[in-house]
Amino acid sequence: MTDTSEKLDYSKTLYLPETEFPMRAGLPQKEPETVARWQKMGLYKKLRASAAGREKFVLHDGPPYANGNIHIGHALNKILKDVITRSFQMRGYDSNYVPGWDCHGLPIEWKIEEAYRARGKNKDEVPVNEFRQECRDFAAGWIKIQSEEFKRLGIEGDFDNPYTTMAFHSEARIAGELLKIAKTGQLYRGSKPIMWSVVERTALAEAEVEYADIESDTIWVKFPVQEGPESLKDASVVIWTTTPWTIPGNRAIAYSARYPYGLFEVESAENDFGPQPGEKLIFATRLADECAAKAKVTLKLLREVTAEELGAITCAHPLAALGYSFKVPLLSGDHVTDDAGTGFVHTAPGHGADDFEAWMNNVRALEARGISPKIPFTVDDAGFYTADAPGFGPDREGGAGRVMDDNGKKGNANDLIIKALIEAKNLFARGRLKHSYPHSWRSKKPIIFRNTPQWFVYMDKDLADGTTLRSRALSAIDNTRFVPAAGQNRLRAMIENRPDWVLSRQRAWGVPIAVFADEQGEVLVDEAVNARIIEAFEAEGADAWFAEGAKDRFLGKDHDHAKWTQVRDILDVWFDSGCTHTFTLEDRPDMKWPADVYLEGSDQHRGWFHSSLLESCATRGRAPYNAVVTHGFTMDEKGEKQSKSKGNVVAPQDVMKESGADILRLWVATTDYWEDQRLGKAIIQTNIDSYRKLRNTIRWMLGTLAHDKGEDIAFADMPELERLMLHRLSELDQTVREGYDAFDFKRIARALIDFSNIELSAFYFDIRKDALYCDAPSSLRRRASLSVIRKLFDCLVTWLAPVLPFTTEEAWLSRDPSAVSVHLEQFPLVPGEWRDEALAEKWKKIRTVRKVVTGALEVERRDKRIGSSLEAAPVVHVGDADLLAAIEGEDLAEICITSAVTIVADSGPADAFRLDDVASVSVEPVLAEGVKCARSWRITADVGTDAAFPDVSARDAAALRELGYAS
Repeated sequence: MTDTSEKLDYSKTLYLPETEFPMRAGLPQKEPETVARWQKMGLYKKLRASAAGREKFVLHDGPPYANGNIHIGHALNKILKDVITRSFQMRGYDSNYVPGWDCHGLPIEWKIEEAYRARGKNKDEVPVNEFRQECRDFAAGWIKIQSEEFKRLGIEGDFDNPYTTMAFHSEARIAGELLKIAKTGQLYRGSKPIMWSVVERTALAEAEVEYADIESDTIWVKFPVQEGPESLKDASVVIWTTTPWTIPGNRAIAYSARYPYGLFEVESAENDFGPQPGEKLIFATRLADECAAKAKVTLKLLREVTAEELGAITCAHPLAALGYSFKVPLLSGDHVTDDAGTGFVHTAPGHGADDFEAWMNNVRALEARGISPKIPFTVDDAGFYTADAPGFGPDREGGAGRVMDDNGKKGNANDLIIKALIEAKNLFARGRLKHSYPHSWRSKKPIIFRNTPQWFVYMDKDLADGTTLRSRALSAIDNTRFVPAAGQNRLRAMIENRPDWVLSRQRAWGVPIAVFADEQGEVLVDEAVNARIIEAFEAEGADAWFAEGAKDRFLGKDHDHAKWTQVRDILDVWFDSGCTHTFTLEDRPDMKWPADVYLEGSDQHRGWFHSSLLESCATRGRAPYNAVVTHGFTMDEKGEKQSKSKGNVVAPQDVMKESGADILRLWVATTDYWEDQRLGKAIIQTNIDSYRKLRNTIRWMLGTLAHDKGEDIAFADMPELERLMLHRLSELDQTVREGYDAFDFKRIARALIDFSNIELSAFYFDIRKDALYCDAPSSLRRRASLSVIRKLFDCLVTWLAPVLPFTTEEAWLSRDPSAVSVHLEQFPLVPGEWRDEALAEKWKKIRTVRKVVTGALEVERRDKRIGSSLEAAPVVHVGDADLLAAIEGEDLAEICITSAVTIVADSGPADAFRLDDVASVSVEPVLAEGVKCARSWRITADVGTDAAFPDVSARDAAALRELGYAS
């Protein structure tokens, strides 16, 4: 036998990791290539084919709006949906994802109008269907752009066949759903105060409104008592309002029987136009002094005024001399408070929801008092006063006053009203107030509340089965799973308190309210007419409604065309999106109804969750979903709202360009998305660091598995350490599956990241590197470890695939270049025999001892007494019987990665190293004795015992012989 030691490069005799999977990910460059590969290979179709026949799991996509590049909210939303659909697909379901887009409505119409104005073009001079085609083309362009941006995020779905609300079939279905509602008598034309955008000339839904601070004129107004208790007839009731322009619409004054009121006399006054000494005024007692200060007067309380007395009062309108000669009654109202104002609420039923309800709740009482319950239309769609506002409307010299101009700026209405009140000697005081006020979220301009004829759906009408739309919706909420659970109460509160659903919008781009109505607002219900409408919409889209001759075409010869008016209003876009379940879930054979889950931002409790619930309950009696998952909004790192003006916007395009989509996806998976989240450079860097550690773990496994022969070692034959890792996989399998079921992705991500970093890289791999690199090919320890690492790789990579689709695809193909895609795989089935709680408890104790040893060695390294832990042979004192029993028979040197360990069953000397939380274990650091093995670097006494290999240990010499290096 020849001494070959001088000829050998021992590094070439080791099973060192070998892989082309790079440490540097290069995600910004690789990810687009992967997207292109998926598209070329038809991954979506392969996913559908592989899942054929499985139980369907359907997440129905809430449609984003097709009018701009995606932002971070879109990215969060779509990534969450993709994680869900991928995770169910990889757990035995046919989990199809069909993306969709909301295409109708004001934002797109507004963009086209802006372009018209820039070119000096008048929208009203353009044929309506020509204008609608421009809107359609605009939406189609953005759908194409957003599709590519979503795919770049790694979103997998049927982007070749998405649903859009502007598809002809979709428009036909939306119109058909409305006709169903009309047929059951739930649709009616009514008059109510609604939120109105003067700038955009349309009604707005609550979901289209945001709030911002403005400074308003505020006035205190005297209403002279006309009828009532004799002692009060020379007094005036004083109201307070921040909307002086609504005074022409005043028809009543509200008070509350819960608060004390008083009759006051003005003792002194220091003002130019306000109340003078001797005048008598009625206020809520608590607010009298505050009001007096506003008018620069002093008041004296004459006596209390009871609620019964207030209820008997009728006032004159403060502008009676201008033609407002009707009576103004006092009405009891629950909405009245005594924390601001006068304790009396100016009630203009055409300009506010509370005012309207207070007025309508008293209709019979008003009629009994000889007061007409008719609600005036005092402001038109452009913000001008109408003939119902005498003295300020078209009869005014100089033209009608205006509440707001086309740019959302204050008109002259407030000034006209205040001037008239001063002239009538009925202005008590005036001022300015900064307060929160509703604005259109599109134009960013203030809105008004105005009474207009609109189309509504009843919330409380009996639907001939003992239910109402409200009761159906509330019952459906009770039968729906909400994640987080608080969403249920939020949606319930909205449904409990919401008024009738306003469907109509006064615009051009959208699905029309495709009904005919007579002068009384009765809707024509004729199956033949409805069939012609739906058939035309299927063939031509909703443009058919606006085509020349449409009325004659649809009514046919069976109806008096003079009697029926073709409604030209457009449906609220929330009705459109509320109908998506019909033409997506019901009409596509690759989907199912109801959906398993809807997932959107928490604002959709008043948006898509809400409208979908109402539409489905109105037509089908239940919700179109079984579960509702909500996410919060993305703030900057300080918790502030992201905005361009602040310069704190994080664009997903920038993150992908600089770091990659998988970094963004990892952030989504690790954040508490149920609440508002934060994102910025530091948070992105944190996720980059976490990603690198995960990637390095995967890379090391790939490198090690390059030497794997595919041998499976029987579980019972494995060393304890390998069985411990399989036990942990069993536990993690439960955590992962339960986490995906609960949509709790942060729990999964945290568990896998910690497992990768703490239990694999810093424990199992660290311990087994010596055996994997140095042991002989026949070593059971090495073979068992390879078998376990293969299982670890399969589990980790597939479990992470829904979260990190690009990285896991790269890793999977690196392991097996002949594979098609990791996303066609299923989560591995974990045998029940892997679970071993007793073994886990034992190794928990072993790791407790190890923790103290590694702590002691870290001090030695820090103080440069050793360089590597293999230079140590510590003496370990164990005073705890349970810990001592756990380590008995174990190779603690291998576990602690030292060259030797001496175990002593006592508490150890006073100066030994200890950890505060493990007082029963102490360590004396001792240098290892022997010679350093040139191959494994362990310091042992048996180096050189094999003459053929004089500079290696006996274990390494045996391995070299088995590898054929001895001759």
